[in-house]
Amino acid sequence: MFAKRQSALAAAAGAPPAPKGPFMPVQALKSWLRKPPVIVGAAGALLVLAVVLFVVVLGDPRAGVPSARVALKRDAVAQTPPTGLEAFSMGALDLYQDLTGTGDEALGEAASGEALITLPDGATIAGGAPVAAPRQAASPLPAAPIAGLSQPGPNGPLPTIAPDGRTPAVAYARPFRSNGKPRVALIVGGLGLNAVTTRAAIERLPAEVTLSFVPYADGLQGWIDLARAQGHEVLIEIPMEPTGYPDTVDPGPQTLLAASTPDEIQARMAWLLGRATGYFGVTNYLGDRFAPSDAGMNAFLAVLRQRGLAFLDDGSMRRRPGAFARASADRIVDETQTPAAIMGQLNALEAAAKTRGQALGTGFSYPVTVEAAARWTAGLEARGLQLAPASAITARPGR
Repeated sequence: MFAKRQSALAAAAGAPPAPKGPFMPVQALKSWLRKPPVIVGAAGALLVLAVVLFVVVLGDPRAGVPSARVALKRDAVAQTPPTGLEAFSMGALDLYQDLTGTGDEALGEAASGEALITLPDGATIAGGAPVAAPRQAASPLPAAPIAGLSQPGPNGPLPTIAPDGRTPAVAYARPFRSNGKPRVALIVGGLGLNAVTTRAAIERLPAEVTLSFVPYADGLQGWIDLARAQGHEVLIEIPMEPTGYPDTVDPGPQTLLAASTPDEIQARMAWLLGRATGYFGVTNYLGDRFAPSDAGMNAFLAVLRQRGLAFLDDGSMRRRPGAFARASADRIVDETQTPAAIMGQLNALEAAAKTRGQALGTGFSYPVTVEAAARWTAGLEARGLQLAPASAITARPGR
């Protein structure tokens, strides 16, 4: 580089001085314009001029592209973390304005990240925002197994009625004492498949909310132990044959089938019930095709009676009596997974309890469901109701 500069200076040393004046000679101008840097610069200037003319004549070339402008402002004071409602609804619905409870600042492992819920048939549901409801204080139940309430089975310990008459339906249920107010109960199911939503339901729902676990969950006993340590009574979900099985809907292995013999029902129930201990009863997962089967349902309910277990269905099998203790849900609260729809169903459940003295609802562990249920239950007492575990809604045959 330096050598080229010295050669240029030497060549210019003996040359006559350039003429002085306002204009550059034509020959010198042509020579200057032929230089590569000048050509590149001129091309760039022409391109910029063309773009400017295009915008002036035709308007903004990005006018049809979606865009957004955000005004950023740094606040001196840290803002309160948004509630789960705000995360799901962008703060537009303001549905919880009359409910108590605020999210804590340290959401922790249970509420961090985006929850991806995996269903037994392999489908997944994006849970969206984390649950921001405050953690509940623990109200522990006795650790499972309780002596005398289980016996060895082919795939694990099976529930049984103790020699002194104690049953799992009573011993593993959360104790309840009525205060005379209408009682309302809620079951939140589909737990154990996703660690984020499962831990959120255990830690952020009141102990009186009953939790329902999928039998295929890894570490199922650990989840049940954690739920009972927090104070929740638990159920095991029994997969039952739905319409479209197995081509379009498959609840998973060991599904109870309408065409199964009583022996096959007992064998599949032994597998499902042997997955863990500490539950007071079972609930159905699907089953609109299994329910009309007299032979299948009778065999299923007979197992529950023999083992002292309760059966709480989602409302689709209320005409099927049986089991040691029985109840049917009055409504599913989250068939539409929006805060507005869920709050509407919970309010309807509340109204039913005030009318009839008690009501039972059930829902899936979508983060929006857990968030809504946590906020809704916080104000029940002030609204003249008593939150009860689902076992308190069950009835014994003949009683």
